[in-house]
Amino acid sequence: MTIRVLLADDQTLVRAAFAMLVESAADMEVVGQAGTGRAAVELARSERADLIVMDIRMPDLNGIEATRLLARDEDLAGVKVLMLTTYDTDEHVVDALRAGASGFLVKDTKPAELLEAIRTVAAGDALLSPGPTSRLIARVLRAPEPAAAGEGGPEGLSERERQVLSLVARGLNNTEIAELLGLSPLTAKTHVSRIMGKLGARDRAQLVIVAYESGLVRPGVEGGG
Repeated sequence: MTIRVLLADDQTLVRAAFAMLVESAADMEVVGQAGTGRAAVELARSERADLIVMDIRMPDLNGIEATRLLARDEDLAGVKVLMLTTYDTDEHVVDALRAGASGFLVKDTKPAELLEAIRTVAAGDALLSPGPTSRLIARVLRAPEPAAAGEGGPEGLSERERQVLSLVARGLNNTEIAELLGLSPLTAKTHVSRIMGKLGARDRAQLVIVAYESGLVRPGVEGGG
Protein backbone atom coordinates (compact mmCIF):
# COMPACT_ATOMS: atom_id res chain seq x y z
CA MET A 1 0.00 0.00 0.00
CA THR A 2 1.32 3.43 -0.94
CA ILE A 3 1.63 5.91 1.94
CA ARG A 4 0.13 9.26 0.98
CA VAL A 5 2.37 11.94 2.52
CA LEU A 6 1.67 15.64 3.02
CA LEU A 7 4.63 17.93 3.71
CA ALA A 8 4.16 21.01 5.90
CA ASP A 9 7.12 23.36 6.40
CA ASP A 10 7.45 27.12 5.95
CA GLN A 11 10.80 26.74 4.15
CA THR A 12 10.37 26.04 0.43
CA LEU A 13 13.78 24.41 0.03
CA VAL A 14 13.16 22.09 2.96
CA ARG A 15 9.84 20.98 1.50
CA ALA A 16 11.47 20.41 -1.90
CA ALA A 17 14.22 18.28 -0.36
CA PHE A 18 11.73 16.22 1.63
CA ALA A 19 9.53 15.82 -1.45
CA MET A 20 12.42 14.42 -3.49
CA LEU A 21 13.28 12.02 -0.69
CA VAL A 22 9.72 10.78 -0.19
CA GLU A 23 9.11 10.37 -3.92
CA SER A 24 12.28 8.26 -4.15
CA ALA A 25 10.62 5.60 -1.99
CA ALA A 26 8.58 3.04 -3.90
CA ASP A 27 5.95 2.81 -1.16
CA MET A 28 5.30 6.55 -0.75
CA GLU A 29 3.95 9.52 -2.69
CA VAL A 30 3.70 13.22 -1.93
CA VAL A 31 0.08 14.36 -2.24
CA GLY A 32 0.59 17.98 -1.24
CA GLN A 33 2.85 20.64 0.25
CA ALA A 34 1.93 23.40 2.68
CA GLY A 35 3.82 26.42 4.00
CA THR A 36 1.57 27.05 7.01
CA GLY A 37 -0.28 24.96 9.55
CA ARG A 38 -3.65 26.18 8.32
CA ALA A 39 -2.83 25.20 4.74
CA ALA A 40 -1.73 21.78 6.01
CA VAL A 41 -5.11 21.21 7.68
CA GLU A 42 -6.98 22.25 4.53
CA LEU A 43 -4.84 20.02 2.31
CA ALA A 44 -5.24 17.09 4.70
CA ARG A 45 -8.99 17.39 4.25
CA SER A 46 -8.89 17.69 0.46
CA GLU A 47 -6.09 15.25 -0.36
CA ARG A 48 -6.86 12.54 2.21
CA ALA A 49 -3.24 12.11 3.26
CA ASP A 50 -2.24 9.15 5.42
CA LEU A 51 0.54 11.04 7.17
CA ILE A 52 1.71 14.63 7.55
CA VAL A 53 5.37 15.50 8.07
CA MET A 54 4.79 18.68 10.08
CA ASP A 55 7.23 21.39 11.09
CA ILE A 56 6.54 22.45 14.67
CA ARG A 57 7.23 26.16 14.00
CA MET A 58 5.24 27.77 11.17
CA PRO A 59 3.48 31.09 10.58
CA ASP A 60 -0.31 31.54 10.60
CA LEU A 61 -0.90 28.32 12.57
CA ASN A 62 1.95 26.37 14.12
CA GLY A 63 2.36 22.61 13.89
CA ILE A 64 0.92 21.98 17.34
CA GLU A 65 -2.29 23.92 16.72
CA ALA A 66 -2.63 22.34 13.28
CA THR A 67 -2.23 18.88 14.81
CA ARG A 68 -4.83 19.69 17.45
CA LEU A 69 -7.33 20.69 14.73
CA LEU A 70 -6.63 17.48 12.83
CA ALA A 71 -7.16 15.37 15.95
CA ARG A 72 -10.52 17.01 16.61
CA ASP A 73 -11.81 16.33 13.09
CA GLU A 74 -13.56 12.93 13.04
CA ASP A 75 -13.17 12.75 9.25
CA LEU A 76 -9.39 12.90 9.68
CA ALA A 77 -9.16 10.39 12.53
CA GLY A 78 -6.78 8.15 10.60
CA VAL A 79 -4.29 10.87 9.63
CA LYS A 80 -0.95 10.52 11.45
CA VAL A 81 1.40 13.41 12.22
CA LEU A 82 5.18 13.09 12.32
CA MET A 83 6.45 16.30 13.91
CA LEU A 84 9.82 17.81 12.98
CA THR A 85 11.90 20.35 14.86
CA THR A 86 15.29 21.94 14.39
CA TYR A 87 16.43 21.31 17.96
CA ASP A 88 16.29 18.08 19.94
CA THR A 89 15.48 20.03 23.11
CA ASP A 90 12.39 21.73 21.73
CA GLU A 91 10.21 22.73 24.69
CA HIS A 92 7.04 21.95 22.77
CA VAL A 93 7.57 18.19 22.47
CA VAL A 94 5.00 17.35 25.13
CA ASP A 95 2.49 19.83 23.73
CA ALA A 96 2.83 18.29 20.27
CA LEU A 97 2.27 14.76 21.55
CA ARG A 98 -0.66 15.83 23.68
CA ALA A 99 -2.13 17.53 20.62
CA GLY A 100 -2.07 14.20 18.79
CA ALA A 101 1.31 13.85 17.07
CA SER A 102 2.42 10.23 16.73
CA GLY A 103 6.11 10.84 16.22
CA PHE A 104 8.84 13.38 16.74
CA LEU A 105 12.17 13.79 14.91
CA VAL A 106 14.87 16.42 14.57
CA LYS A 107 15.41 17.84 11.09
CA ASP A 108 18.98 16.61 10.80
CA THR A 109 17.78 13.00 10.85
CA LYS A 110 19.40 10.92 8.12
CA PRO A 111 17.27 10.46 4.95
CA ALA A 112 16.88 6.70 5.41
CA GLU A 113 15.81 7.23 9.03
CA LEU A 114 13.17 9.76 8.01
CA LEU A 115 11.68 7.32 5.50
CA GLU A 116 11.65 4.57 8.11
CA ALA A 117 10.04 6.97 10.58
CA ILE A 118 7.25 7.67 8.08
CA ARG A 119 6.66 3.93 7.68
CA THR A 120 6.69 3.39 11.43
CA VAL A 121 4.19 6.13 12.21
CA ALA A 122 1.96 5.27 9.24
CA ALA A 123 1.77 1.71 10.58
CA GLY A 124 0.42 3.00 13.88
CA ASP A 125 3.54 2.91 16.05
CA ALA A 126 5.00 5.82 17.99
CA LEU A 127 8.41 7.21 17.18
CA LEU A 128 10.33 9.57 19.42
CA SER A 129 13.87 10.83 18.91
CA PRO A 130 16.13 10.16 21.93
CA GLY A 131 16.66 13.89 22.62
CA PRO A 132 12.98 14.90 22.58
CA THR A 133 12.09 11.78 24.59
CA SER A 134 14.34 12.86 27.45
CA ARG A 135 12.94 16.37 27.25
CA LEU A 136 9.40 14.98 27.28
CA ILE A 137 10.02 13.00 30.45
CA ALA A 138 11.65 15.92 32.25
CA ARG A 139 8.87 18.34 31.36
CA VAL A 140 6.06 15.97 32.30
CA LEU A 141 7.61 15.49 35.72
CA ARG A 142 8.05 19.23 36.24
CA ALA A 143 4.57 20.25 35.13
CA PRO A 144 2.19 17.26 35.09
CA GLU A 145 -1.15 17.74 33.38
CA PRO A 146 -4.04 15.40 32.60
CA ALA A 147 -2.97 13.17 29.72
CA ALA A 148 -4.51 14.18 26.40
CA ALA A 149 -5.35 10.59 25.62
CA GLY A 150 -6.75 9.48 28.90
CA GLU A 151 -10.23 8.36 29.74
CA GLY A 152 -8.66 6.72 32.78
CA GLY A 153 -5.34 5.89 34.35
CA PRO A 154 -3.33 2.67 34.63
CA GLU A 155 -5.27 1.70 37.78
CA GLY A 156 -7.79 -0.04 35.56
CA LEU A 157 -5.17 -2.21 33.88
CA SER A 158 -4.22 -5.76 34.79
CA GLU A 159 -0.75 -6.42 36.17
CA ARG A 160 0.39 -7.78 32.80
CA GLU A 161 -1.02 -4.74 31.00
CA ARG A 162 0.83 -2.45 33.41
CA GLN A 163 4.05 -4.32 32.60
CA VAL A 164 3.43 -3.92 28.89
CA LEU A 165 2.59 -0.22 29.27
CA SER A 166 5.81 0.44 31.18
CA LEU A 167 7.81 -1.21 28.39
CA VAL A 168 5.98 0.77 25.70
CA ALA A 169 6.86 3.94 27.64
CA ARG A 170 10.52 2.93 27.56
CA GLY A 171 10.45 2.72 23.77
CA LEU A 172 10.23 -1.04 23.20
CA ASN A 173 8.36 -2.33 20.16
CA ASN A 174 6.01 -5.33 20.20
CA THR A 175 8.71 -7.84 19.29
CA GLU A 176 11.03 -6.60 22.05
CA ILE A 177 8.18 -6.63 24.58
CA ALA A 178 7.29 -10.18 23.57
CA GLU A 179 10.86 -11.40 23.99
CA LEU A 180 11.26 -9.74 27.40
CA LEU A 181 7.99 -11.06 28.80
CA GLY A 182 8.07 -14.47 27.12
CA LEU A 183 5.05 -13.76 24.90
CA SER A 184 4.36 -14.11 21.21
CA PRO A 185 4.56 -10.88 19.18
CA LEU A 186 0.84 -11.21 18.42
CA THR A 187 0.01 -11.46 22.12
CA ALA A 188 2.14 -8.41 22.85
CA LYS A 189 0.38 -6.50 20.08
CA THR A 190 -3.00 -7.55 21.48
CA HIS A 191 -2.04 -6.30 24.94
CA VAL A 192 -0.99 -2.93 23.51
CA SER A 193 -4.26 -2.62 21.58
CA ARG A 194 -6.31 -3.42 24.68
CA ILE A 195 -4.36 -0.90 26.76
CA MET A 196 -4.97 1.80 24.14
CA GLY A 197 -8.67 0.98 24.23
CA LYS A 198 -8.89 1.10 28.02
CA LEU A 199 -7.00 4.40 28.25
CA GLY A 200 -8.66 6.02 25.24
CA ALA A 201 -5.26 6.53 23.60
CA ARG A 202 -4.93 7.32 19.91
CA ASP A 203 -1.53 5.66 19.60
CA ARG A 204 1.60 4.56 21.43
CA ALA A 205 2.91 8.11 21.76
CA GLN A 206 -0.01 8.96 24.02
CA LEU A 207 0.57 5.77 26.01
CA VAL A 208 4.04 7.15 26.80
CA ILE A 209 2.49 10.32 28.21
CA VAL A 210 -0.03 8.37 30.33
CA ALA A 211 2.70 6.11 31.73
CA TYR A 212 4.90 8.99 32.87
CA GLU A 213 2.15 11.32 34.07
CA SER A 214 0.60 8.56 36.17
CA GLY A 215 3.94 7.72 37.77
CA LEU A 216 3.86 4.15 36.45
CA VAL A 217 7.25 4.81 34.87
CA ARG A 218 9.93 7.12 36.25
CA PRO A 219 13.26 8.09 34.66
CA GLY A 220 16.12 5.99 35.95
CA VAL A 221 13.86 3.37 37.55
CA GLU A 222 13.92 0.07 35.69
CA GLY A 223 10.64 -1.74 35.35
CA GLY A 224 8.37 1.18 36.19
CA GLY A 225 6.84 2.61 39.35
